[in-house]
Amino acid sequence: MSDKIAGLRWNRIYPLLLNKVERKGRTKQELDEVIYWLTGYDEAGLAKQSAQDADYATFFANAPRINPKAELITGLICGIRVEEISHPLEQQVRRLDKLVDELARGKPMEKILRK
Repeated sequence: MSDKIAGLRWNRIYPLLLNKVERKGRTKQELDEVIYWLTGYDEAGLAKQSAQDADYATFFANAPRINPKAELITGLICGIRVEEISHPLEQQVRRLDKLVDELARGKPMEKILRK
């Protein structure tokens, strides 16, 4: 993974993710639920990452718990198979991208959260 992606600031990424899902009729609460599910953060933890101007590498390194079901996130994102990515940070970033894409495409939350 490039240092450029690892160095992207969470407080710059989050508004882009939110804009993407809101344009498709989804809500901030749904986006947050997806992020909480993947990373184990709660509202306070997510706010802390933004306040500390965490980069992507720090955001995922400080995640309380990556959901064990994250391994069930498969498919293509940006032309790359998520399940075949060998770099751990890149895989986490792409998993989040995949979940946000599924949310924006209108997939039901039960399926997004692999229930």
